Amino acid sequence: MRRIAVLNQKGGVGKTTTTVNVAAALARKNLRVLAVDLDPQAHLSIHLGWQAEQADSGAYGVLTGSAELGSVIRLVRPNLWLLPAGIDLVGAETELVNEVGRETVLSRAIESIDEQFDYLFVDCPPSLGLLSLNALAAVREVIIPIQPHFLALQGLSRLLGTIAVVNGRINPGLRVSFILMCMFDSRISLAGEVKADIEKFLQSCRGQNCPWSGARLAPVQIRGNIKLAEAPSYGKTIFEYEPSCNGACDYQALAEYLHTGAAADSPGCQGE
Repeated sequence: MRRIAVLNQKGGVGKTTTTVNVAAALARKNLRVLAVDLDPQAHLSIHLGWQAEQADSGAYGVLTGSAELGSVIRLVRPNLWLLPAGIDLVGAETELVNEVGRETVLSRAIESIDEQFDYLFVDCPPSLGLLSLNALAAVREVIIPIQPHFLALQGLSRLLGTIAVVNGRINPGLRVSFILMCMFDSRISLAGEVKADIEKFLQSCRGQNCPWSGARLAPVQIRGNIKLAEAPSYGKTIFEYEPSCNGACDYQALAEYLHTGAAADSPGCQGE
């Protein structure tokens, strides 16, 4: 099972949108996918039509040891399962603070279902606290979605520093797979400048002993698309809400790149 965290300490960069729609695209390819919601805001759960009050113990129960992972995951689409989050997840960090091995609770829980799925995606909270550390300890790959803004580059430095610490102390197999440009508009010069800066930075890291030495800038950019913003309010993936829009085409191509290493256009990718 490929274990992937979608992480950025800044909110509103397309993290949950990416998790939902890449997971859904892979599930549509008859791959078995588990999406884990580690954000107390429960945006991933809501996006998939699962209301916070339905979450039962969910991720909170797994992290606090009151529930087995296999008993609280829910089938929400064909081939797509969800470990939902609720507001009670806010208290998990406090309850775990004095626990021995608190950073690896999720990793240990995942071992019990490792053979059941092809992919696991963890939607991390917009912070670098204990919940995100649990995600980084449990996965082997990190996808970093960013917006093409100048401040995104400064935030990236801090994020990579946290990944390096987890790699050195807890999870030596952790690697950054790629950085994903979201809400990208090629007509805006700043977008192109930020893209070039990231490419230059990643190229300079080749051969270094760091978790992002092999990282790439994803060849697929997620274009700004109003349909992507509307879909969560209906509890739908972009493929259910508007399958011919740019957002659906971009995420289908991104899922193909993740799965095969090559991005491919989907039919009808001229949508708006």
